[in-house]
Amino acid sequence: MHILVVGLNYKTAPVEIREKVSFQPTELAEAHKALRARKSILECTIVSTCNRTEVYAVVDQLHTGRYYMKSFLAEWFSIETNDLNPFLFIREEEISVEHLFRVAAGLDSMVLGETQILGQVRDSFLLAQQEGTTGTIFNHLFKQAITLAKRSHSETEIGENAVSVSYAAVELAKKIFGGLEKKDILIVGAGKMGELTAKHLHSNGVASVHVVNRTYEKALELAGRFNGTAHPMEELGSVLNIADIVITSTGSESYVITKEMVQSLLKQRKGRPLFMVDIAVPRDLDPGLNELESVFLYDIDDLEGIVEANLAERKKEAEKIEIMIEGEIVAFQSWVNMLGVVPVITALREKALAVQAETMQSIERKMPHLSDREKKVLSKHTKSIVNQLLRDPIVRIKEQAGEPGADQALEFFTKIFALEEEVKQQQLKTEKETSKLREASPSLPL
Repeated sequence: MHILVVGLNYKTAPVEIREKVSFQPTELAEAHKALRARKSILECTIVSTCNRTEVYAVVDQLHTGRYYMKSFLAEWFSIETNDLNPFLFIREEEISVEHLFRVAAGLDSMVLGETQILGQVRDSFLLAQQEGTTGTIFNHLFKQAITLAKRSHSETEIGENAVSVSYAAVELAKKIFGGLEKKDILIVGAGKMGELTAKHLHSNGVASVHVVNRTYEKALELAGRFNGTAHPMEELGSVLNIADIVITSTGSESYVITKEMVQSLLKQRKGRPLFMVDIAVPRDLDPGLNELESVFLYDIDDLEGIVEANLAERKKEAEKIEIMIEGEIVAFQSWVNMLGVVPVITALREKALAVQAETMQSIERKMPHLSDREKKVLSKHTKSIVNQLLRDPIVRIKEQAGEPGADQALEFFTKIFALEEEVKQQQLKTEKETSKLREASPSLPL
């Protein structure tokens, strides 16, 4: 059993690549099943956000796991593997566990310490659970990661003056205009990112908030929370004409606002600056907008520098979380080591109790006059002898499981007590249960 993560993020790939390797929410369930159906993949979870697409998996072999995880991404997004490879990173074993812990705690985010990623990791895990693509390892690991992330934010000050991508967009607008008072803001997209942006804008005293969304009811609901005005998508052009700041965060696969659309409004705007921030992946705003006079376009990659003011303090808090992560890695590894010990201990107990049961049967044959009470007393005391004899060996092998050379110690322990056949039966039982779980998740054609 090995743990792998293969993916790309804002550190390894520009937005032009990330938007091509980004799962739509509606296809994530199918993607989980498709990945699980691949050879070598025992468990899997996909985390896909605007800044990262990462595939986590428990695999039976490292080299085949790496191959099938990379080929899955390449085939799903119709990209040649050789074209995708330069942007991919791979983490293995303990390093992959550390990576998950850092991602969930916000230490690997563009905005250090942001909390939005915790919800995204949690949602990804719950979806994987729902689709039956997680098992013993990931059910434990992801719960541990989520608990750690919550603790890291409650026990440190890394969340002070909290920022996220949406907040960074607002900070950029304030930097450009010197303040947001008397500014008309247009939010395109009424999803989570749009709501977060509207919240930050409202708290900064903007004159008015306009919300445009393909689903008018959603735009109305969001606008109502911030005393804003909702508009159907058909009114986008007219609202653009009055806006000072435009922030987009839709799930559209094509540009929502094109160069031609804004160019036709420039004469009416009479040189009034239009500040545009695109926090969507794939991008909502045509890159050609940057060529227009009085239009200032920023995409998600431009937001990295906005949070530098708080970065020094956040890094100090991050060091505290790094220490917490080290402890969690040790705890997880100890738990994994115990997984290997459990079948051996179970086999030893079953073998010892079988000997005790045979002994009791022999006693009862040789001493047929024993009463039921006497039989119970004998059975209780012989079991007590067995348990006392096994106690120290079991304690010692548990201790050995967390030390270097654990595999050799476990193998030696198995041979000393002649448990090879019993352990083999335990492993076959586990494999059958795993096979049943995999059959419950039908393979999808690729």
